[in-house]
Amino acid sequence: MGIMSKILGGGGNRSVEDYVELDLGDFAEARGEAGTQVHIAEIADKGDVVPIKDAVYDGDLVIADITRHSTSDRTVEHIVDELRQVAQEVDGDIVQKGDDQLILAPTGVTISREKLE
Repeated sequence: MGIMSKILGGGGNRSVEDYVELDLGDFAEARGEAGTQVHIAEIADKGDVVPIKDAVYDGDLVIADITRHSTSDRTVEHIVDELRQVAQEVDGDIVQKGDDQLILAPTGVTISREKLE
């Protein structure tokens, strides 16, 4: 059996011995310090914007869940305006993905508006 058939499948039954359990702790130690981090946030009220702004000012990317608000909610409009201003200040980028997510990027990062095919 060749390497590609092992990766893509195609024949034979698999057994427990065919798999190796990985200890993620081994990889965390081997990895160097990251320059940019991706943060996941949830926006329930205006106070949740402060740590998001801090993360973007620090050069990190933030994916924020806004499902607790409707897109016609004035609170969401105010939050989006405030985060749009942050993106402009740091020369970053901001997009709203559907009705439930905001993606905010720091300096030097742009967010593509096209899906990968």
